[in-house]
Amino acid sequence: MSNFVPEDVIEDIRNANDIVDVISDYVQLNKQGRNYFGLCPFHDEKTPSFSVTQDKQIFHCFGCGKGGNVITFLMELEGLTFIETIKYLADRRGIELPQSIVQTTKTQATSSDEQILSAYKWLEKLYHYLLRFAKDGQEGKEYFAKRGLTNETIDLFKLGYAPNQKTFTASFLEKKGFHLQQLQKAGILINKSNGETIDRFYGRVIFPIRNHLGVIVGFGARSIDKQAPKYLNSSESQLFQKSKLLYNFDLAKKHIRKENEAILFEGYMDVISAYQAGIKNVIATMGTSLTESQARLLRRYVETVIICYDSDEAGIEATYRAAHLLEQVDCHVKIAVLKDGFDPDTYIQTYGGDNFINKVLQPSETFMSFYMRYLKKDFKLQSKSDQLRYIQTVLKEIAKMNSSIEREYYLKVLASEFNITLESLNQEIKTFLKTNQDQQDNRKKDSYTKKATHFYQQKRLLPAYHNAERQLIVYMLQDRTITDKVKEELGVAFNIDQHKIIVTHLYAYYEEGHPPDISLFIEKLEDESLKHLVAEITMTSPVYEVSSDEIKDYIRIIREEYEDVSYINKLKKEQKMAEQQNDPLTAAKIALKIIEQQRK
Repeated sequence: MSNFVPEDVIEDIRNANDIVDVISDYVQLNKQGRNYFGLCPFHDEKTPSFSVTQDKQIFHCFGCGKGGNVITFLMELEGLTFIETIKYLADRRGIELPQSIVQTTKTQATSSDEQILSAYKWLEKLYHYLLRFAKDGQEGKEYFAKRGLTNETIDLFKLGYAPNQKTFTASFLEKKGFHLQQLQKAGILINKSNGETIDRFYGRVIFPIRNHLGVIVGFGARSIDKQAPKYLNSSESQLFQKSKLLYNFDLAKKHIRKENEAILFEGYMDVISAYQAGIKNVIATMGTSLTESQARLLRRYVETVIICYDSDEAGIEATYRAAHLLEQVDCHVKIAVLKDGFDPDTYIQTYGGDNFINKVLQPSETFMSFYMRYLKKDFKLQSKSDQLRYIQTVLKEIAKMNSSIEREYYLKVLASEFNITLESLNQEIKTFLKTNQDQQDNRKKDSYTKKATHFYQQKRLLPAYHNAERQLIVYMLQDRTITDKVKEELGVAFNIDQHKIIVTHLYAYYEEGHPPDISLFIEKLEDESLKHLVAEITMTSPVYEVSSDEIKDYIRIIREEYEDVSYINKLKKEQKMAEQQNDPLTAAKIALKIIEQQRK
C-alpha cells in the first residue's frame, strides 16, 4: 500500500506528527523520566503500562505487547489502511498531499461503510442548509432560536432540520447517485409497506453525531411538534454504536485535556448551551445510560469527571449508575447538584454560564457525599434498626477509600449525624478494611513503571547471548557503523530466529540509504509481530555510550553461542547416523560429547 506514497512524503508527514501529540488525542499521558505513560487503548487495564518515547518516536505496551510508531498506532487502533492513515495525519498538520494519492484514496473508498458515511455528509449539508437558509427549515430555525442558540453555535455544531416532506431526502440522495436500497439497509431511509421510501427523520431538528475523529457517523433527532417518538437516533450499526460514542467528544477532547476534567451531561442541548456559554470540556451520552466502554474511554483521557444530570428522580438514578461505573474504572467522580427541577440547559439559559460554573460546577460534591445522600432513600432513618443498616452500608463504601484522611472525614460526618463516637466507628470499620487490605495494597498511586520493571527483571533472567543480541540490535538501530561491523563479523549468525529476521531487514534498510531512525525502520517492517518486538527491545534495553570493546564482547558472546549450537547440532547428526548404522558404542561416546558441550 505504501508504494502509492513517495517515501519523502511519508517522512515529512511522520516528522510533522509528534507521536506524543497524536497519542495524547487518545490517551492521557503522564511524563515519568524520559518516557510518557498512560492506560493502554488496546486492552483494559487500571495500572498504566502503555509507554511512549518522544526521542525514538515509538510506543510499547508492557501489558499486551503492542508497539510501533505513530502510523502503526493509528492503523491498529482505528482500523485504518496505510493510505487512510497518511491522509489523516496530513490533514491533521495541514500538509497537502499529491493529487495522485488523493485520487487513490477516493478510488479505494468504495465500501458500503464509505458510501454510508458519504450519504451522512451530504445529509448534514442538506439539513443544515435548510435550517439556516430555506423556507423549508423555518420551523427548525425558530425552535433553536427559542432555545437561545446563536447562528455561530448552529454553524459550529452543524445543526439542521429534516423537512416535513417524507420523500424529499430519498429523492435528494437518489439524485446524488446513492442506491436507496443500501441506505434503507443502513437505516438512513425507511421502506414503507406500500413501497414508498421515506426519510427516517422527517419533520425533526437534527443533531449530527461525530466519532472522536470528527467523522459524522449518524444523527440524533428531536420532534418539535407532537410526533412520536420525541427523540430518535440513527439505527445501530458498525459505524454508529451508542454504547461507544459520546456526543461532542471530537470538539471537547482538547478542552478536557486542558482542564484535566470532563463534564458529563445527558442531552445534546445541555452540551450545546454549555459550549455556547464558554464551557467547552462537555460531553453527553446518546440518550442512554453511561456504559462501561464509555467510562473506560473517558478514563484514558482524564482522571476527574463531573456528572451533571437532571435533578429529577430519573436523573438521580442515572447519576448513581454513571458514578458507580466511573468509580470502577478509577475515575475521580464529582456530582454537580441542580436544584428546583432545573436541567443544565435550562439553568444556563436562565442564569448564564458564569453562574453555572460558580454555583453548580465548583460546589460539586464528592461521590461519597452523593452516595450517602442517595442511599437514604432506601432506609427509614427514623427507625434505629434502619439507621444501623444504613451506617453499616456506608462504612463498607468508606472502607474502599485509599485515603485515610478521606475515611476519617466521612466517619466524622457519620458520627455527627447519628451521635455516635468516632472511636466506635473506627473499631467497626477495621473489619471492612481488613477484608479490602489486599486490594488497597495493590492499588498504588505511582505504579506507572511496575510492568516495565517486570520486563527488565525478565530480561535479566534471559541467557547472556539473548540479552547480547537484544542490546546489539538497539545499538545497530542507532548507528550504521556498528551495523556494518556486525554484518562483516556475524552476518545473520544470531541465535534467536526473530533477531535474525530483524537484522536482515536492518542490513537492507541501511543499504537503501535510510538514516538511523527507529520509527522509520519500524515503518518499513510488514510483519506486525516484528514491529512489536523492535518496539519492545528498544523500549526495554538501556542505551549508553558504547565502546568498540563492548561491541566486540556482544559479538563474541553471540558467536560463541552460535558456534556451540552448530557444533552440538553436528554431533547430534553424527549420533543419529551411528544409531542408524547400529553402532551403539560410537553413539554413546558422541552423546557424552554432547552432554559435555552443553555443560560448558
